[in-house]
Amino acid sequence: MGIPDKRPLADFLPTISIKAKDLAAEMTGLNVQTKDLTGQQPIEEEHVDNNSAVRKMLADRGIIPESLPPSEDTDKVKRRLLGEEKKVQKAAKIPPKNIV
Repeated sequence: MGIPDKRPLADFLPTISIKAKDLAAEMTGLNVQTKDLTGQQPIEEEHVDNNSAVRKMLADRGIIPESLPPSEDTDKVKRRLLGEEKKVQKAAKIPPKNIV
C-alpha cells in the first residue's frame, strides 16, 4: 500500500475499510449479547465469523480491501485542519484554543 513501516496501517485505511471493521465489531457486540456468548474462544470465533462475512460481502460487490489505494495520512489531515482552523480564527479574530 505504500505505507511507511513505522506508521500504523489504520492511519491510512480507506473509509470503507474502517466502516467494514466497525460493522463487524458491532455485529460481534450484538451477537455476544443476543446469543449470550461467554468466554474468549466463542467470542473470538464470533468476531472472526463476522469479519469473514463482511469481507465476503465486500468481495461479492467487487471491493477488495487490499486493492484499495491508501487514504490520506491522518497526520496530514490533522495538520491541514489545524491550519484551516487557525486561518478562520484569525479572520474572525477569535483567540486560538489548544487542540489535542
